[in-house]
Amino acid sequence: MMPDKEQFSQMCELYREWNGKINVVSRKDIDNLYEHHILHSLSIYEYMQRKGLLQPGLRVLDLGTGGGFPGIPLASVMPDTNFTLCDSIAKKIKVAQAVAEGLALKNVTCICARAETLAGPFDWVVSRAVTSLDAFYPWVKGKFTKGILYLKGGDVLPEISQMCSKCKVDPSKVSVWPVSEWLSDDYFAEKFVIEIRK
Repeated sequence: MMPDKEQFSQMCELYREWNGKINVVSRKDIDNLYEHHILHSLSIYEYMQRKGLLQPGLRVLDLGTGGGFPGIPLASVMPDTNFTLCDSIAKKIKVAQAVAEGLALKNVTCICARAETLAGPFDWVVSRAVTSLDAFYPWVKGKFTKGILYLKGGDVLPEISQMCSKCKVDPSKVSVWPVSEWLSDDYFAEKFVIEIRK
């Protein structure tokens, strides 16, 4: 289910308005908000759809959400999934909360906390290039029942290999999907959804 254009344009308006007060998207990039931030976030939904991972009642943690990416675009297309958006920076969570309220998203909870303090468990953890995978994995280890869906760009294979050896993750549990299979814009040429299964 993709939200209607109206909801996306309202999302863009809310982000523009809030970005003027609290910078969550670089000022240079605000004109590319839809392509670079909303569509990029939705590549997780596209991946889940293609892999048959969508089911009602899922609990998803968006860790290091910043102003709400990828959580808010995902929550708008997955109304029967419960999203917890978490960031340790209070002013960013304030933006995510305001946008979620502005869009009347009933399936979003925003919390200002550090990963280590979250109780869990969640079905999935999603995140958008918050840190290196070998640093991220220990934050959420034991907090998910299905896996991690991580948005990352560039040469991801050495980073995956480092995470596997450092965090003792079986490489056969890691899949890499090029977003360019779905979105042909050059911006997505080196962007990937990395799935790390439990």
